[in-house]
Amino acid sequence: MLKNLKNIKNLQGLLIIITLLIVSCNTKNKENINSAESTIETENSIITVTESQFNSSNMELGTITKQEFNTIVKAIGIFEVPPENKALISAYFAGYVKNISLLPGDVVKKGQVLFTLENPEYVQIQQEYLEAKSKLEYLKADYERQESLLVDNITSQKSFLKAESDFNVTKAQYLSLQKKLSLMNINANALTGESISSTIMVTAPISGIVTSIETSKGMFLNPSDVALTITNTDYLHLELKIFEKDLPAIKKEQLIKIRLQNDSTEYFGRVHLINRSINAKERTIDIHGDLENDADAKLFAPGMYLEADIITSNNHFDALPMEAVINIENKHYALMKKDNVTFKKVVLNIGVTSNGYTQILNASDFNSNSEFITKGAFNLISE
Repeated sequence: MLKNLKNIKNLQGLLIIITLLIVSCNTKNKENINSAESTIETENSIITVTESQFNSSNMELGTITKQEFNTIVKAIGIFEVPPENKALISAYFAGYVKNISLLPGDVVKKGQVLFTLENPEYVQIQQEYLEAKSKLEYLKADYERQESLLVDNITSQKSFLKAESDFNVTKAQYLSLQKKLSLMNINANALTGESISSTIMVTAPISGIVTSIETSKGMFLNPSDVALTITNTDYLHLELKIFEKDLPAIKKEQLIKIRLQNDSTEYFGRVHLINRSINAKERTIDIHGDLENDADAKLFAPGMYLEADIITSNNHFDALPMEAVINIENKHYALMKKDNVTFKKVVLNIGVTSNGYTQILNASDFNSNSEFITKGAFNLISE
């Protein structure tokens, strides 16, 4: 019995020794592996680049610099003109189009003849005007004569009042017809029996470009019919839409960066007006903006689609060009120059990205004159 207990204790001791040996071996293996990995990582962090390789790959060097980072609100919209810069042309008086020679795109000046209309009724209006004018001269003289006779008690009050009434009625008719002639672009002061015409001219109320024509020669135009449209593009502005959640960030005079669709060229404007009414269907708010450079208006046309970034705030951060920062498995690296041919792979802590630059949060880990490969680093690190 004692002998069996002794054998069991010897066996337990042996098992303990074997277990310790296994643990020790595993620990040494792990240390060897970690050591090997550390050696490999250290060796891989140094990259040699020859001068010919640098030049043939068009690589570039740069330092960490202060760059502007903007907070933006995205917007979409169109170019438009103010209401006073767009005119729908119609005639005050119905008539047949006798002559029109314009085409869409033609430039017209204010007061220029756009087309002419013809209607026999125009003759009657001119005739009535001349008759009222002639009659008014007689009635005026009679009214003044009755007035003087009344002062001398030579005529009756009744005769005077009749002369006064006839004069005032005819005068109202005369002035009314004179106004009609003005709307017909007929000079009433120069009108005589010999100059009566059955045609009138329709002129341009504003200068601009003919953007549409809805009539042709021989067509009958009613006063409600739109014959053509003139648009003055000298004062193009921006009609933008933003989501309602972005409204608190928008202020007047904020800078707007403007791009046409599928075009990287940037133009600039400023927030001019902010509409406080929300589009219930789209949950958007209208923003009115003006172009910074008035000459840019000649590059666009009303109705053109645009994309815009409204700059709501800006800061300056330490940054490298985006191409200098390489993302490998969610870790970010750059190649820092050690000497003329060697570069060290360094870890970067990055922040926001804007305008082609990436914010470097750990910029203090490097000297201000440290140089990095800003172009062509990806192929070297990923090899």
